[in-house]
Amino acid sequence: MIRVSINLALLKCRFVIMNNIVFSTDPDWEKKCETCGNLFAECVCNKLNTKTFKDQTAFIKRDRKGRGGKTVSIITNLSGDIKSLQKELQKKCASGGALKNGAIEIQGDHLSKIKNILQEKGCIVKQVGG
Repeated sequence: MIRVSINLALLKCRFVIMNNIVFSTDPDWEKKCETCGNLFAECVCNKLNTKTFKDQTAFIKRDRKGRGGKTVSIITNLSGDIKSLQKELQKKCASGGALKNGAIEIQGDHLSKIKNILQEKGCIVKQVGG
């Protein structure tokens, strides 16, 4: 359902799809947080809810199953901004990787490098498997 509300006095036009603004010609309009009501730049909700890696235990393991004999290092049991952590690990290990089902996969056998990087961030690291 698409609703259009036009305020001709202020020359503002908004297209609304299920109460989410997808387009606005209002130059002063900025998106607000639904929880606290502040602007997203001033929102404190996300800052309070994000956990640092210091509070978490990461499990790292080496795996080759279903990959044609190629080795990958898998990091699990982390939450928060794991996409940026994945990118950082890829750069420091100089290899490719992916984020699958909440687990970070780094191509190659980089367990010692990954362990050192995560420990520098204050994360508790446990190696799983052989």
